[in-house]
Amino acid sequence: MVGKKIDNKWYIRLQKGEEIVSSLTDFCKQNQIALGTISGIGACSPATLGIFLTKEKKYISKTLTGDMELTSLLGTVSTMNGEVYLHLHATVGDESLQTHSGHLSAATISATGEIIIDASNGIIDREKDEEIGINLWNLL
Repeated sequence: MVGKKIDNKWYIRLQKGEEIVSSLTDFCKQNQIALGTISGIGACSPATLGIFLTKEKKYISKTLTGDMELTSLLGTVSTMNGEVYLHLHATVGDESLQTHSGHLSAATISATGEIIIDASNGIIDREKDEEIGINLWNLL
């Protein structure tokens, strides 16, 4: 992974074989990014996407394989219990040009990843909302 900072934005190129979620989490820790937004494109395989089942209060996931274009990576950087916390969603397109989208648990770059982190000053921490069952921003 290589990155270049211009103003408050980091332009990052993920290399073939790098796992997106863990690489970006490590990058944020190393560069003291505790708050921001993430966007990106690239190519990946495999990719594990999920959806949160609100009635059951749990995620279900599916791992997709084969050549895929990462057509949209969107998310936020915040913290939870003092640690960097990424919340990422992705849309990937397969060889038949069908798209799949959801919460991104993991994905490995198969060619390249072009990622932008728009860093902000400050901290927004997360806490578990027991009623809903997920970790939400604490904006109080």
